[in-house]
Amino acid sequence: MKKIITLILLIIVTKSISQMKTFIDLPYIETSAKVDTLVIPDRIYLNISITEKDTKGKVSVEELESKMNEKFKSMGINVETQLSLNDLASNYKKYFLKQQDILKNKNYTLLLYDAKISGKVLIALEEMEISNVVLEKTEYSKEDEIILILKNKAIERAKNQANAMKKPLNQKVGNAIYISDLKDNFVRSLSGSVSGVTIRGSKSLGYTSSEFIPADIEFAKIKIETELNVKFKLE
Repeated sequence: MKKIITLILLIIVTKSISQMKTFIDLPYIETSAKVDTLVIPDRIYLNISITEKDTKGKVSVEELESKMNEKFKSMGINVETQLSLNDLASNYKKYFLKQQDILKNKNYTLLLYDAKISGKVLIALEEMEISNVVLEKTEYSKEDEIILILKNKAIERAKNQANAMKKPLNQKVGNAIYISDLKDNFVRSLSGSVSGVTIRGSKSLGYTSSEFIPADIEFAKIKIETELNVKFKLE
């Protein structure tokens, strides 16, 4: 039985070596190509911390939470699908101050889909005295589709490069005989804290809520890039 297994493995290895030798023996030209693009994030995740400390204990976490939910609903935000409570096991955290006072804290993640509504949310939270807001991350929902488009462009660029390189050789670039997908990168530049993002809104411009104007806020674009290595047969 062991002899049979050894013989099968020997056949497989021999066949692989034969195929590799055939590949190496082919005349080919090798080139690599990298392409990238910038996209505007359409999934923005904000981390919102509600604490009684913001109001010096005058307003409870439950009141702040209710006020925030109602405000979000009035802005067209679906709190059922876009707002999630972190630390579900404990529901809320307690902080002990001066060994007597207890301040509670709740932590949420809010999913938004564009910068305009994000700016409005930041202003609304500021007006409700909810100031602990952090930008968790940004995403682009169609990253996979963009990657495929970029790979097509990378192949085209590799073929163009191969054609340019073969001119002095008086040879023809044939079919691709090897393609290596080197890497895909998603480069996001985050400030980390929303307070670090430039915002022009009602309070920052000196307006009251009755004179509310939309906030002007921008999030860094996401850079998506892909790189391929291609070998073309020379004819």
